[in-house]
Amino acid sequence: MDLRRLGSLSAAMLAAAAMTACSADVVEADDAKPSATATSSTTPSGAPGGGPAEAGLPLAEAIAKIPVATEMREGYERDSFRHWIDEDGDSCTTRAEVLIAEAVTPPEQGARCALTGGSWLSYYDEAEVTDARKLDIDHMVPLAEAWDSGAHAWTPERRQAYANDLGSERSLVAVTAKTNRSKADRDPAQWMPPAGSATCTYLVDWTATKLRWGLSADDAERTALLELAEPCTDSVVEFEPAA
Repeated sequence: MDLRRLGSLSAAMLAAAAMTACSADVVEADDAKPSATATSSTTPSGAPGGGPAEAGLPLAEAIAKIPVATEMREGYERDSFRHWIDEDGDSCTTRAEVLIAEAVTPPEQGARCALTGGSWLSYYDEAEVTDARKLDIDHMVPLAEAWDSGAHAWTPERRQAYANDLGSERSLVAVTAKTNRSKADRDPAQWMPPAGSATCTYLVDWTATKLRWGLSADDAERTALLELAEPCTDSVVEFEPAA
């Protein structure tokens, strides 16, 4: 397991106690994390090479820091973002690393990082999942949306780093395949998680990811973010710029 994500595991186990308590196939819509505790702040990454972590900002103030620009979809191909790599050579791909880190009940790891057992909490719809094959790994800001918002100008290496970002526990999240595929490549002006409890966490996660990677928002997206964030008065965003 990537040590940078151990904090997510502990938080998820605490959330499960408080409640009393990717699918295996590649998802073509967009691959589709709360923090399983549904908190409203992010945890700065400890990944080497990033910029200095930003102190916590109120959600609305953080949204206002996202630059506004027109989106550009021209030239987008999903293959422009190489993902689910084994970055540290431990036989666990990025997908598996997220599943291990976010498990409420840890799965058993077999040969070549095959995972069996375990349980997860999908915060988009408050669903408990006990079969990893029924989970997708969502890119918080979908690959196509990232392309539209600035990644079209990145190098292939930076797009790969984005698509496999284990340096921040907000970039990738294990959720039910149903909600991931419902989201597809839509931004918060077009789609929000069905669980009301997910709203503020999702807005924080989205905003932190956009700021971490220097991505822009179009006018409709920024307007929706600010309107949706109005009830989230206690939500705080922290992020560390990606290298």
